[in-house]
Amino acid sequence: MEPLLKITSVPLQLEMKVNNARYEYHNSNAQLEITRDEGGLKIKSDPIKLDIDSFECYNSVNPTTRTSIKDAAEQGKLAAYEATATYAQEGKLFLNAKIGEDVIDQIVTSKMEVSTNVGIAFTPTARPELNWSDPEMTIQYELDKLSFDWKVMNGNFEFIPGNIEISITQQPDVVIEYIGSPIYVPPSADPEYVPTTDLKA
Repeated sequence: MEPLLKITSVPLQLEMKVNNARYEYHNSNAQLEITRDEGGLKIKSDPIKLDIDSFECYNSVNPTTRTSIKDAAEQGKLAAYEATATYAQEGKLFLNAKIGEDVIDQIVTSKMEVSTNVGIAFTPTARPELNWSDPEMTIQYELDKLSFDWKVMNGNFEFIPGNIEISITQQPDVVIEYIGSPIYVPPSADPEYVPTTDLKA
């Protein structure tokens, strides 16, 4: 009689993965900054400068108090000199007078003479003083300037230790299979059923 059961044993299956240790280097990012300093054209112009000093010119038309006092003093001094000279001249006439000569009439006649100097003068008597400076022009041109600034960070190293990974891909098991023919209940349901009476005949 053949066995009716088939027993199969399924073994345990393991999968092992080994990761070796490694040493990794991570690069850093470099940054570049560019700055621009704009130049340009600069022109500086100093035009001619004229300095007019009109104090003496104005003072000759409308004198100040100081100038008036000074002119009056000069005129007084001049008048004193003229009076001294006149008295000296008249005294000389009296000293040199002759008998019968009318000296007084001569003196009166000389004083009656009309002076041709009427005191007319051009005003102003002084002219303004002019001073000037030469013109000057300065031209300055500067090119644009570019500045480069590199910023590089230091890289870092990373040590990654090794490890072992174990995973179960198949669990152990026992498989039981029935390999016999079907059992019919009642036995007469079997298509191949043969009654026992027929077997004895």
